[in-house]
Amino acid sequence: MHRSGATMAWNVFKFCTALRGLGSIMILLVLGVVGVTYYAVVLTNYGQALYAGGLDSLTALAVLILFHCLLVMLLWSYFSVVLTDPGGVPPNWRPAIDEERGEADPLNVLEFNNLPADQPANQRIRFCRKCNQLKPPRCHHCSVCGRCVLKMDHHCVWVVNCVGALNYKYFLLFLFYTFLETSLVTLSLLPHFIAFFSDGEIPGTPGTLATTFLAFVLNLAFALSVMGFLIMHISLVAGNTTTIEAYEKKTTPKWRYDLGRKKNFEQVFGTDMWYWFIPAYSEEDIRRMPALQGLEYPSKPDFDSQEF
Repeated sequence: MHRSGATMAWNVFKFCTALRGLGSIMILLVLGVVGVTYYAVVLTNYGQALYAGGLDSLTALAVLILFHCLLVMLLWSYFSVVLTDPGGVPPNWRPAIDEERGEADPLNVLEFNNLPADQPANQRIRFCRKCNQLKPPRCHHCSVCGRCVLKMDHHCVWVVNCVGALNYKYFLLFLFYTFLETSLVTLSLLPHFIAFFSDGEIPGTPGTLATTFLAFVLNLAFALSVMGFLIMHISLVAGNTTTIEAYEKKTTPKWRYDLGRKKNFEQVFGTDMWYWFIPAYSEEDIRRMPALQGLEYPSKPDFDSQEF
């Protein structure tokens, strides 16, 4: 039994190491898909249609403007997720029960383990044995990153980073703009894709035709998959929960942090609507909303004495 457990732990470790090793490969893969799409839409098809004159030129101009606008927002959101730290536990963080004891008398691990089981605060305090530190509410340990992440949602191989409190909004915007961009590309290349199955002669070289075909298939696949993922995360935001929390509380009908859809939305996107669709926050929101920092989350009053 011990040997089997050790083998499983080793396999999990190798899996996490493999995910770390993907690193820049996934970023290059994303940029590769963007490059193929750009070549098919701009250089091969609609870029040349600009010089056709008449309605074709106007259609091509509209497609290209919308395509580039969405592409800029997609890449901005993507690299914001990749480069933004999802949020780590501050070195000297202590729970409220510790702060009431005074700065000179911190709550240590032994005292944490000896707290009465029926004490409400003990039910909300969790300890990470891998990081050897206390964990704030809604914080989880990521085996891939090797540390605790504030309000962790999941570790995403596509962004080579954890999705947590400080970059969750950017991740949602990345999904949103990816869905819009891939849907636009799919619809734009659909007439060219249908032409492959017609009897008429198709203009273009074998290379450009193959690129158009590949771009259509890739963008259709991404549009369908991202749509399902986006719908799932919209429901999570509406309930003020994360992917991990949704799994942990799957048998619990009520959730202590569900404050209503409006307030739940604001805890992720902020209150300033001018910043809702860009991967950034206003300084006022950052100053007024502690939830955006990932350490303090308001909860329903009737849940204060219940288990976290």
